[in-house]
Amino acid sequence: MTFFAKTLGTVAALALSAGAALADPALIYDLGGKFDKSFNEAAYNGAERWAEETGGSYRDIEIQAEAQREQALRRFAEAGLNPVVTTGFSYASQIAAVAPDYPDTKFVTIDGYVDPAAHPNVLSILFAEHQGSYLVGMMAAMASESDTVGFVGGMDIPLIRKFACGYAQGVLAVNPDATVIANMTGTTPAAWNDPVKGAELAKAQISQGADVIYAAAGGTGLGVLQTAADEGILSIGVDSNQNYLHPGSVLTSMLKRVDVAVYDAMTAGADLQTGVIALGLDSNGVGYALDDNNADLVSEEMKAAVDAAREQIIAGEVTVHDYSEDDSCPALDF
Repeated sequence: MTFFAKTLGTVAALALSAGAALADPALIYDLGGKFDKSFNEAAYNGAERWAEETGGSYRDIEIQAEAQREQALRRFAEAGLNPVVTTGFSYASQIAAVAPDYPDTKFVTIDGYVDPAAHPNVLSILFAEHQGSYLVGMMAAMASESDTVGFVGGMDIPLIRKFACGYAQGVLAVNPDATVIANMTGTTPAAWNDPVKGAELAKAQISQGADVIYAAAGGTGLGVLQTAADEGILSIGVDSNQNYLHPGSVLTSMLKRVDVAVYDAMTAGADLQTGVIALGLDSNGVGYALDDNNADLVSEEMKAAVDAAREQIIAGEVTVHDYSEDDSCPALDF
């Protein structure tokens, strides 16, 4: 069952039936490129899966500057592509400006929010990143030998603080005496694609005793993971499963199923149901990665503890504070 089926109570099964005149979908990536091995690449993988399974085709574009966001939206809408799927919160305002001009086109913002009452042809897909980050925070605390762990975020925005806050809560749930060092890469979109800066921040945290570092920074995070591997400490990837990048060094990756969100949106096509949905642990929208690349790093005790916490969060027995609700974090000072 797909995420949309679980969340909206419907299964879109309209792919490419014989004789159906369906429009091709479109995908617009955020800055950093489709092959960032993280957020954008997850979206690309979802689109590729849809194309392979249905035999359909889609259009995509990698923007190079902020000004191209609205241009790309209008270009694809004018071409009759439907739905037009975007990755990253930064598209929300442009979609709000463009959507009224193309009422027959469905727009999707992954990570962004567009008022559904004002824009009935827009679907906003959000994720419970704080829940998934809590689980990998628990794993970081259990794997740490120094009782000091790190977090490197990309652009300093509430969304990334949501990752950091959930992570810190998970760390402290396991070890209340642990230290969590958190740094953001910058305050502009360039912060998503600066692996050199990511490496510098990782080295600084290592010098302060961190022996596990979680990177939620897009392409910048690749510098964090590389430095962790070079320095002999553990890292935690994000969005996509990044365990394979440095086998035996990446403790796990916090999975954010952008790939499935894109796949489901393209499968629904022009009949996509709009509004707002939030995907969390209960719908497998977020989670953690376990495979052959990190199997030796994740003990049965660690897995049992994290899986138990997952069920407790789903059941409402454990509440993970969401930074975006009130711009505050009980476990971390920014």
